[in-house]
Amino acid sequence: MEKEHKQEHKQKTKIKLKKSTIWQLVSVVLAVALVYSFSSGCKSGSIVSSDEAGEKTVDFITNALLQGAKQAELTGVEEESSMYKVSFAIEGETYPSYVSKDGKLLFLQYIDMDSALDEMSQGSEDPQTTDVPKSDKPKVELFVMSHCPYGTQIEKGMVPVANLLGDKIDFSVKFVYYAMHGKTELDEELLQHCIQKEEKGKYLDYLECFLADGDTETCVSEAGIDTASVDECVSETDEEFSVSAKYADQSTWLSGRYPLFDVDKELNTKYGVGGSPYLVINGASPSTGRDSASLLNAVCAAFSNAPEECGTQLSSASPSAGFGYTAGSSGSTGSCG
Repeated sequence: MEKEHKQEHKQKTKIKLKKSTIWQLVSVVLAVALVYSFSSGCKSGSIVSSDEAGEKTVDFITNALLQGAKQAELTGVEEESSMYKVSFAIEGETYPSYVSKDGKLLFLQYIDMDSALDEMSQGSEDPQTTDVPKSDKPKVELFVMSHCPYGTQIEKGMVPVANLLGDKIDFSVKFVYYAMHGKTELDEELLQHCIQKEEKGKYLDYLECFLADGDTETCVSEAGIDTASVDECVSETDEEFSVSAKYADQSTWLSGRYPLFDVDKELNTKYGVGGSPYLVINGASPSTGRDSASLLNAVCAAFSNAPEECGTQLSSASPSAGFGYTAGSSGSTGSCG
């Protein structure tokens, strides 16, 4: 995009950092003061259920940390590494946390040491590209949830790759068959599906803008999207796949909790997509980092004869999770789903 537009992105990013300062400070304090009990009713050594751990976590975050200013919503609980992994959402952004099984200790920040060491030893120059078939024009399909912080993370790494390789690859963003971030996510996915269908040449400009702060209306305008044709497509696609109708009928939701988005359901089934993000190149799912350098290497490995653009040095810094173009993220292996 133009230099002036990128400067606007940087300015928006600075504003978002200021808004997140309080949350970051709270996370650091909790990481140090782990002995604080947010479950006063638990006896030492007793085990609480996963449902109870999840409910207590979101209640503690809403009332004690956010002091009722915002609402934390539970999105999932599962056992992991002898603890409960509790996922929660605040204003559409999903965050992972860990809770001890006695319901006493809450960890809002964590480091997966094994994954971090693996990434350090592999580096961005040595991606694992597990048996990706080669072709003259690789087909690159990136499955995400539009508001999943890890989906937006890999999209920020992929946009420079897609811009660099242009029509030498067949690139598209597809969507996971269920949503974890409410009606806003469903609406955004319908819109992005139709921008790619009706205004494909403007999609990357729109996406780069959207990833800055999720401002759909502004980005539609800045990318010069023909709203008439896209709006018609949205209406027709919504009716064809019953997106809004299924959202209104919770009995159709996945596990009774997640509304369905069936637009790309057949491809989800074909590739075994189970969450966001999920990268497919020529029908195979390679293991790769989410920085632009790693993604470029993964895509270029799928060419029968790699073009000269594959020799370009792109950034090896992992993008931050969520919206905003900040540097580096320790959660580069996280996912939604």
